[in-house]
Amino acid sequence: MESKQNILIKFGDKVREIRKEKDLSQEELAHKADLHRTYIGMIERAEKNITLINIEKIANALEISIKDLFNELQDKQNFQ
Repeated sequence: MESKQNILIKFGDKVREIRKEKDLSQEELAHKADLHRTYIGMIERAEKNITLINIEKIANALEISIKDLFNELQDKQNFQ
């Protein structure tokens, strides 16, 4: 089982990866998600434990489903 910190790191890395694939700055993502830019940075650096509501906001802003975001995260962690 992954530690809480490792999961936050991998989640933050995934958010950053998708954000960059979509050619968005942290500020642009924050604006689209109605969140503060520093909060996005804290999520990407695993400094903040994200809420389900904010996961949904970020997924919507990235134009992906929450399920897709976690499926990709699970694939990286080799969850069965």
